[in-house]
Amino acid sequence: MPGLKRRVEMGLREKLAKTRQLFSRLISSPQTNLEELEAALLSADVGVRATRLLLDAVRCGKAQPKQLLKQEIVRLLSSAVKPQPSVAELPAVIMVVGVNGSGKTTTVGKLCHYYARQGKKVVVAAADTYRDAASEQLGIWAERAEVMWVRSQKGQDAAAVAFDTINKAMQQRFDIVFVDTAGRLHTRKDLMAEVGKIKRVCSRVKLGAPDEIWLVLDATVGQNGIRQAQTFNEQLGLTGVIITKLDGTAKGGVLIPVVMELGLPVRFIGTGEGISDLEPFDPEAYARALIDD
Repeated sequence: MPGLKRRVEMGLREKLAKTRQLFSRLISSPQTNLEELEAALLSADVGVRATRLLLDAVRCGKAQPKQLLKQEIVRLLSSAVKPQPSVAELPAVIMVVGVNGSGKTTTVGKLCHYYARQGKKVVVAAADTYRDAASEQLGIWAERAEVMWVRSQKGQDAAAVAFDTINKAMQQRFDIVFVDTAGRLHTRKDLMAEVGKIKRVCSRVKLGAPDEIWLVLDATVGQNGIRQAQTFNEQLGLTGVIITKLDGTAKGGVLIPVVMELGLPVRFIGTGEGISDLEPFDPEAYARALIDD
């Protein structure tokens, strides 16, 4: 296990290279230029509030700047790790929501793979009934993950797809149901109302469902993603966030303001296009990958 953990951390370090390069040079000596470090942190989308706290830690601390930054980042992200609550009655129903282009369906496929590898019996509902070939795309991921999926047709009632899937899962004793909803702009009231309907319908077939509602957030949008998350949270009551595309951006610091502003746990981070490029969030591993040379 230590060897596996080490390989995972090395992989994360590689995926966060663009962000790390922004300021690793600035903290390699005791004579850190705080103005340059501030600019680098803001460029990495750490946010004004978190940047101020990080700079205060470097300014007032007695250890090396690198160590001080890592310690403060871990402290700020400590609330981002919360165990998933136990589910009284299986299956656990997890709705996955997000804006268009966030990598939501890809993430659902990775989640199916992750839990299937743990021996869980998983089924996924193709409740994105807006996008052309959305059901087929999800089906490809489901087959790769070797899990069952319930297909849909474009224009079909998305809530009905979720209902049918949960009902089937209860009858066939599945462990987890993922409901892949359509991508939607957080500013579209009609589309936000529809995802609210899906949530209500889930509770009609299984009391208390959905057990979790996870928002998929694209790291490349930076601070704009926080407003997206706030709107989804207000409408749905999110229970967690998944940050995707950390490998393709220099804005990997956005996890910090997401946690600070929303107070939601980061369930997973996505670091690539492969089916295994999704891992549970670990603040210490993240801080090391972000700061260490």
